[in-house]
Amino acid sequence: MILSMTGFGRAEGVFEGKKITIDIKSLNSKSFDLNIKIPLRYKEKEFEIRKILNDRIIRGKVDCYINLENLEESTDVKINKSLIDSYINELKNIASDGPDFEYLKMAVRMPDAITSRPDELSEGEWEALAKIVHAAVDRFGEFRKTEGKILHEELERNLQNIDKNLAEVIPFEEERIVSVKERYQKSLKEFENVDETRFYQEMAYFTEKLDISEEKVRLAQHLKYYKEVMDNEDFNGKKLGFISQEIGREINTLGSKANHAAIQKLVVMMKDDLEKIKEQTLNVL
Repeated sequence: MILSMTGFGRAEGVFEGKKITIDIKSLNSKSFDLNIKIPLRYKEKEFEIRKILNDRIIRGKVDCYINLENLEESTDVKINKSLIDSYINELKNIASDGPDFEYLKMAVRMPDAITSRPDELSEGEWEALAKIVHAAVDRFGEFRKTEGKILHEELERNLQNIDKNLAEVIPFEEERIVSVKERYQKSLKEFENVDETRFYQEMAYFTEKLDISEEKVRLAQHLKYYKEVMDNEDFNGKKLGFISQEIGREINTLGSKANHAAIQKLVVMMKDDLEKIKEQTLNVL
């Protein structure tokens, strides 16, 4: 089954007055390359989040953005009035001729004058966050499947084009050998005392050198194998890339042995479809 490496998924949820939004997007890459932006509050869980994404996304250049928004008024800040009063009194003892607001400005900058109420990440909040991460990956996966279906159709169409052009080579094969033979015979008429036996030996050698039957068989097998892997194996992008390289080798050999304008034209068309296959394969997971 084909899955695209390109994907996008978003999920959000609310936990105790905090709105959590997670966006995941990816492009093609040879490995798993994750860039994650996470609020300071959830930094301690970054490793666990990375593991979830790595295990489920498998491969791609991935960006994950986690946004946290407080929906309720925060009461986390605490002003330590008694401590500030102590700071002011001590400052006055040192220098008693200053205005009170100057002492206050200095006092609020002193240690522990203003503190934030400790608010550790609870197990319940982590479970809620993990659930939203999985939901975002689920939607991301659905996007990959949809894109994968489009990729599958394009790849299958290009494979069929190569197979069709390969079949069209057959009528030109015999014509090509006859044409070469006639050209050589015409050239040899200009010479006397030609050894006919040697001539046919040379023609047999030349015919064998131009034979493309093995290349046609191997190319047909590679096309069939590509389709089998594409239809039946998961996470098959790298394997399909290797098969497309083998397809390219056979097409190139076919072209070098062609020695016929019509076959060369068909080879060029095959190469054009193969380039499309290679580009599309780069985006297969």
